[in-house]
Amino acid sequence: QVQLVESGGGLVQTGGSLRLSCAPSARTWSTYSMGWFRQAPGKDREFVACISRNGGLTYYAEAVKGRFTISRDNAKNTVYLQMNILAPEDTAVYYCAASGRLAGSNWTPSTIGYWGPGTQVTVSS
Repeated sequence: QVQLVESGGGLVQTGGSLRLSCAPSARTWSTYSMGWFRQAPGKDREFVACISRNGGLTYYAEAVKGRFTISRDNAKNTVYLQMNILAPEDTAVYYCAASGRLAGSNWTPSTIGYWGPGTQVTVSS
């Protein structure tokens, strides 16, 4: 069982930056691929980024490539999502996710074994 807790969401102006953090509870969390999804009001939950178990491979949705960076520090039990050049269309609830499957660009919500409760990110225009 893996419990995930996100932090770092908030309100930011267009062009600004935020860093989300996710702290998994399980000692074996480093055996999971980790990722981030987001869900805007009235829309389906969508893939944002994911990272392999050792952090060597990362994958991003086209909409965030070049602006967002996912990373993990296995020693600190933390996964990060650095979000730069934020735009109003990035407004959503962001969810940390853990999967026993390999990281990849084809992740969908059905890939995920564990979810965090989510953190709100709002980008004002």
